[in-house]
Amino acid sequence: MGIGDTLHISAAGMQAQGERLRVVAENIANAGSTSDVPGGEPYRRKMVVFKNVLDKEMGTNLVKVGKRVLDKSDFIKKYQPYHPAADEQGYVLYPNVNSIIEMMDMREARRGYEANLNVIEMAKAMLSQTINLLRG
Repeated sequence: MGIGDTLHISAAGMQAQGERLRVVAENIANAGSTSDVPGGEPYRRKMVVFKNVLDKEMGTNLVKVGKRVLDKSDFIKKYQPYHPAADEQGYVLYPNVNSIIEMMDMREARRGYEANLNVIEMAKAMLSQTINLLRG
């Protein structure tokens, strides 16, 4: 595997982790939202599923975002009879977003992104050193 392949693999990893960060940001942004109609469902947490994709030119697997899936866990139910989104019993459904879990996902995605960035920086440094050796 050459340096170009290394850069390609790390770039694919950075794209996948970047998409994961966007989904986490969307979840956090909608954590306190409710339905527009009384008794309706609020925002449902999204998650990213990765998949391996064979790059036939390089002969190796790359990580890609397979799809976004909805978290099927229960919504948070609070008794707020005067809320515009309250159902007949006075309960309001809130998104199934847990800020602590989202922050952990964000940290993990950031670390994955940074690891791939470090690989790219090291590959660039190795390429630069090789060019300097060939010159001198």
